[in-house]
Amino acid sequence: MEPADLAFAGLTRHAELIAAGELTSRELTELFLGRIARLDPLLNAFRVVLRERALAEADAADARRGEGAGPLNGVPIAIKDDIHIAGEVTAYGCDADPQPQPVDSEVVTRLRAAGAVLIGKTHVPELMATPFTESPTFGVTRNPWDPHRTSGGSSGGSATAVAAGLASAALGSDGAGSIRIPAACTGLFGLKPQRGRVPSAPDTHAHQGMAVFGPLARSVQDAARIMDVIADGGPALTEAAATDPGRLRIAISTGLPPIGVKPDAEQLGAVRATADALRGLGHEVFERDFDWGVTMGNRILARFVRGIGDMAAETGHRDRLSRRARGLARIGAAIPDAVARSAADQAAADAQRLNRIYEHADVVLTPMFTRRPPRVREFDGRGGVRTLVGMSRLAPYNAAFNHTGQPAVSVPAGFTADGFPLAAQLVGPPDAEARLVSLSAQLERAQDWAAARPALAS
Repeated sequence: MEPADLAFAGLTRHAELIAAGELTSRELTELFLGRIARLDPLLNAFRVVLRERALAEADAADARRGEGAGPLNGVPIAIKDDIHIAGEVTAYGCDADPQPQPVDSEVVTRLRAAGAVLIGKTHVPELMATPFTESPTFGVTRNPWDPHRTSGGSSGGSATAVAAGLASAALGSDGAGSIRIPAACTGLFGLKPQRGRVPSAPDTHAHQGMAVFGPLARSVQDAARIMDVIADGGPALTEAAATDPGRLRIAISTGLPPIGVKPDAEQLGAVRATADALRGLGHEVFERDFDWGVTMGNRILARFVRGIGDMAAETGHRDRLSRRARGLARIGAAIPDAVARSAADQAAADAQRLNRIYEHADVVLTPMFTRRPPRVREFDGRGGVRTLVGMSRLAPYNAAFNHTGQPAVSVPAGFTADGFPLAAQLVGPPDAEARLVSLSAQLERAQDWAAARPALAS
């Protein structure tokens, strides 16, 4: 296998090759480290590359290869920089003088137990606040499909790392779309699990209870393999990815609350292409909108922005933030505790209203964006209010499902005429990760997503 082909083979294939003795973890880790050294000066996916630690972990993985080795043995995985690795700083995209973390996050402990090699920590925007990954401290993270555009946020570094073939897969977090948005920007599969499915320890009530951890990967099977390692309970998703979902009822929902924006032709085209593919696979596909209500958006914004304010207070040194991050933090800090608690308390009623659609459908298909993801630095100079408005208008379909807690995924939906990735969102009722994974894997088999790779990184 040529080095570039190996780099893009994906986590499942990497694990199989290592388990079979056809590849060593050190060889794979060195391949990725070489690609990072060559490509990351432009792309800026990694805040820190754990070169020596990763090579030592790779050697340990090679020594234990064989019966009893974990399902991720020897596979290099990138970790988003809001997840803790013991002995390393978690910077949250900020210049805040943090101390090295004393313990791993529980998800990292589980990855280690499965044999994974932690290759580095990936960039996030300040306070994980924006759907683009830029900060005055760590610079701009670029999209390997178009370096003049963002790879999304807040898991933008993780998305760039996987899309550019710098790691087998990556772990991200999603508080308002922060796994799905970067996956959609970079042609990857991104899974936001059901709330409570993946532990957030040692953090609790992450981002006002809206944030969850999950994978960004080249294939559905890759993401499923990670989920089966880090999740608490639920069906085996690797089995779901290999199982036909049967004939499903799939509702197309493109309508929005009255926020003065609607998807453009490019984004609607991605939804239509996905709907056509689903029809071709035998599913019943029809139009039926979510009942968004009139006031739910206010509750979502209250929780999300208060979460930014909480993070700013935790990290400190607000004077070192950009103007937009200071503004977002100021808005969040102004939201009273009682308002944030009330918004969270009403999430169950909001979920009940939204989920009435599942009386008629098994899965709902929505756009991921209303327009193409932003150019890098497009939001420079904006304050908190203008940034918040711009964010909400760009990606209004995602955060509701952090508020309600149900699972959702971003699936690739082809490319624009000039070669930029398109995507669509699939949303399930509570506890429907297996259904979403099975359906997404069926789509992937029909469309061969993982074969695509950006020319810049090939």
